[in-house]
Amino acid sequence: MKIVKATYVISSPSFDQCPDLKAPEYAFIGRSNVGKSSIINALCSQNNLAKTSGTPGKTQLINHFEITSMSVAKGKQDKWYIVDLPGYGFAKVAQSSRRRWEQMIENYLRKRENLSRVFVLIDSRHTPQKIDLAFVQQLFKWEIPYTIIFTKSDKEKPGVVTRNVKLFFDALNETLPYLPQGFVTSAEKRTGVDEVLACIDQYNKLDAEDL
Repeated sequence: MKIVKATYVISSPSFDQCPDLKAPEYAFIGRSNVGKSSIINALCSQNNLAKTSGTPGKTQLINHFEITSMSVAKGKQDKWYIVDLPGYGFAKVAQSSRRRWEQMIENYLRKRENLSRVFVLIDSRHTPQKIDLAFVQQLFKWEIPYTIIFTKSDKEKPGVVTRNVKLFFDALNETLPYLPQGFVTSAEKRTGVDEVLACIDQYNKLDAEDL
């Protein structure tokens, strides 16, 4: 799949203010400063579609981007949306603000009817973090389809990345009956970008068959 056009649509302060859209949405979420905006920009081959920031917790809204892509499998264009969600686990904000973000995220994830899949971003430079494992386990309990994207693989030695990915899946395997699909990526080197796009293309095809 190749993205033909990617356009910013709107930033919504709450789930109930999100636009009424019919095409499938793919939400991207992870701990603050996990490289979410960089991956979104890499997928869309744009430098500034999603705003990157060195300040954790910068994304505080539900950001929609309209995507037009050419599907090799179907031989035609598809329209769908990338949704950039606020990061979780950022502690340096007031408790009230953090709870508001958490409620915003939960409402979107559990109530958004056209949400096709959640991509959970995990920093591949680190060993498994409790907050990441807990978030994935929560998605499973809510029966929300999800896929793991390991980010920043170019920032660490390949052996370390491989070990951390294995440790993460081993930790999930202790509590979940089956493991999700996962991709190792680098926004800077575009590692794994084509694989993530192919994954989305496949789910677009499945969504079309369900209509």
